[in-house]
Amino acid sequence: MIDSMTLYQLSAGALVLVIAYIVRGIAGFGSGLIAIPVLTLMLPISIVVPLVVLLDYLASFSQGLKNREDIRWKELLPLIPFSLAGVVVALFFLTKSDALILTKALGVFIILYAFYTLSGYTPKSGASKGWGVMAGFSGGLIGTLFGTGGPLYVTYFKARGLEKTAFRTTMAVTFLMDGAGRLVGYASTGFFNKDFFILIAAALPVMAISLYIGGHVHTKITQLQFQRGISVLLILSGSVLLLK
Repeated sequence: MIDSMTLYQLSAGALVLVIAYIVRGIAGFGSGLIAIPVLTLMLPISIVVPLVVLLDYLASFSQGLKNREDIRWKELLPLIPFSLAGVVVALFFLTKSDALILTKALGVFIILYAFYTLSGYTPKSGASKGWGVMAGFSGGLIGTLFGTGGPLYVTYFKARGLEKTAFRTTMAVTFLMDGAGRLVGYASTGFFNKDFFILIAAALPVMAISLYIGGHVHTKITQLQFQRGISVLLILSGSVLLLK
């Protein structure tokens, strides 16, 4: 797999990972939303999604979990069973569905999410825990298919009214628990092989350096500038997927 990639593709892939994990270093999430749409132009989506999910999982550990006492387990635990159900359903589609259809579906999802962020809409706090069923299942499903389930969890926890520290800490634990389910699913269905681990080994140093850079530049731009820039980038990348 990696032997068939040209020098241009390898260089472009590395640049995409640099941008994606600088963004993650700044915001704490968003790497999959940036990396996956572009990398699927060079590699099959069934390879790209497990690759980025594993990188994100390792990134979560490297960034560490701070303020563990602020984890809101009562908000988090109801999501997990439905998230795992979404993972199971997604694995069926990932192994049975046409790759081109999945790629175009990813393009639509990315564009819709980008316009959602540009709208500036903020969900009202105090949403019913019943929405956790939808957030958990959709997050597991979309996260496993496309590696981008984070926005659904973000929206739900915002709607539940978690304060800043609790929000960030609970999101970190969500990524770890949800990611573990996805990785077990990928491993059990044969997505991990020798070529996959070669790609991981090549991508890890790029990810680590980019996270470090992102962690040091996050104070240089405003949150609004960051969100608008990422939204425009997502619209462009989603459009490219639809035209693929």
